[in-house]
Amino acid sequence: MHMNGLLILGFVAQGLFGARFFVQWLASEKEKRSVVPFSFWILSLVGGILLFIYATARHDPVFMVGQASGVFIYIRNIYFILRERKEIVHAK
Repeated sequence: MHMNGLLILGFVAQGLFGARFFVQWLASEKEKRSVVPFSFWILSLVGGILLFIYATARHDPVFMVGQASGVFIYIRNIYFILRERKEIVHAK
């Protein structure tokens, strides 16, 4: 990948990944309690995947391992949320 394209990917990925904290903060302020909205996990997943791609292109194994393990956790949390929503719908 061309260096400028790689830098753009890295900044976009970091922007998405960092935006999750802004989203979480806004949701918590709205509820007046600590809240982790579904969009937090989506931003974590998309940002984490893009950061993993960036780390792979940079041949950075430390960064790759860190992002790969995070992606697994984000997928698992999204699965739990969707499963719970499905159970609620079926319980009605």
